[in-house]
Amino acid sequence: MAHTITPRPHQTGKHKESKSTAVQKMSSDGSSQIGVIGSLALSVTSSVAIVICNKYLISSLGFLFATTLTSWHLLVTFLTLHVAQRLHFFEPKPIDAQTNILFGLLNGTCIGLLNLCLGFNSVGFYQMTKLAIIPFTVLLETIFLNKRFSQSIKMSLMVLLLGVGIASVTDLQLNFLGSIIAALALVTTCVSQILTNTIQKKLKVSSTQLLYQSSPYQSAILFVTGPFVDKMLTHRSVFAFNYNVQVLVFITLSCLIAVSVNFSTFLVIGTTSPVTYQVLGHLKTCLILSFGFVLLKDPFTARNILGILIAIFGMGLYSYFSVQESRNKKLESKDSLNSNDSLPISQATDKEGTPLLSSKLAGLDEENGNLPDEEKNSKNAF
Repeated sequence: MAHTITPRPHQTGKHKESKSTAVQKMSSDGSSQIGVIGSLALSVTSSVAIVICNKYLISSLGFLFATTLTSWHLLVTFLTLHVAQRLHFFEPKPIDAQTNILFGLLNGTCIGLLNLCLGFNSVGFYQMTKLAIIPFTVLLETIFLNKRFSQSIKMSLMVLLLGVGIASVTDLQLNFLGSIIAALALVTTCVSQILTNTIQKKLKVSSTQLLYQSSPYQSAILFVTGPFVDKMLTHRSVFAFNYNVQVLVFITLSCLIAVSVNFSTFLVIGTTSPVTYQVLGHLKTCLILSFGFVLLKDPFTARNILGILIAIFGMGLYSYFSVQESRNKKLESKDSLNSNDSLPISQATDKEGTPLLSSKLAGLDEENGNLPDEEKNSKNAF
């Protein structure tokens, strides 16, 4: 006699729930990808715009006080976000005072050190210092965060760095003090960008919330030290400069663009990674070299063209391998979900009977940075 087996209610409900979860995850993945593309585009556009604006401000109008200008950038960023918060565009999320102050001071310090690095070293050595940020960031994340980078990703990064080096590095004049400053700038920049990503994931704060909380401290340290740093580098006083109408207009424009630069920087690092942000930074370098030739008639050689083409090829490889690895991880996750759905009823019941283990594993996933995409919402403005 044939027996009709009726599926258990909780099993049917679980199957429907897993399907619903899968649909929601696909929708979340799509919106997350659009958000990442938007943040990358905003970062590139605003960075190129501010470089062109600041180049005119420095080269044509003679305003050489980069560190002081950056402190104004951060102050205007904070005031803009404060107005946005008062208008309920976002909800502020408190961060413990020690983390907030130390993070803000570290970010402000690394901006000042990068400006000093350029002042005490040749342009070529400064570019080499910026190129070293990617491998040093990879090293730090591998040692302290147990993050693994595939050989394909490492190879594509080497091609990228080779191209940018050919395009932008001209001379390598070394001096002891400049080398010390460059080393400090390298360490503080890498650590601050890793912390930007880690804090957003660990504390589950968005880029807007983190920037709103930390920008006053970044601005404060540069506001105090900026005039001294600029006096050391330019032998001029920011307070004795002739602030005519044209200078004030371009300073205001630079500060307004900087709001977008600062916001997109935190957004990109939060939604991707510090390494991806540095890759994007080198894309900006290539674009700035190109815009300098087209708009400002800067000298351009065959070496520049070759380097830019190699760098773009390296960026393409990095993007391709990153997308492939991301897809493979999603397929593995999907296969794991499907295998769990096809378990026998007895095994499924046992699995549901271990919520403590599941919660521990979920906690470990969060500690390793595998947060849901909606948690991944999110520096140098100059």
